[in-house]
Amino acid sequence: MMRIAGFLDNSLVNGVGIRSVVFVSGCNHNCDGCHNKEMQDYNYGDEVEIDDVFERIKSNVPLISGVTFSGGEPFDSAKELAILADKVKSIGLNLWCYTGYTYEEILHSDDEAKIILLNKVDVLVDGKFDKNLTEDAPKYVGSSNQRIIDVEKSMYEKRVVEVIL
Repeated sequence: MMRIAGFLDNSLVNGVGIRSVVFVSGCNHNCDGCHNKEMQDYNYGDEVEIDDVFERIKSNVPLISGVTFSGGEPFDSAKELAILADKVKSIGLNLWCYTGYTYEEILHSDDEAKIILLNKVDVLVDGKFDKNLTEDAPKYVGSSNQRIIDVEKSMYEKRVVEVIL
């Protein structure tokens, strides 16, 4: 089971291509100007079976090219999302994840579930949203301090490798 704050069957603004988006409940970052303020509450939304979320994602194939985890804070639901990520990857979809944590914070976390989830993500959009940095923000990020990171290349090169869109 996991708590879901929302779901989009298809979206063009939450990563490259047409994507299904899973919004999880709960976030402690409390970013000023948060786009999903109501989703910060860990009790917001509905408890659902991970398999039910996956079946909904599968129902959007072949229209979608990937799935995006957002929220709330996905890495606060890392254990559950890692299970869902395995299922998503098993049907050939790529995975984007938006987080208020930085790549480095996750990579050096004592929470093994966060590191496991990070290793399943293809593209990580990291960093807290900053409402004062929205004007020059690139596509797919909320504020210009956030990075779009190729996780596999970053792990291999042992440095942050940003995606060039």
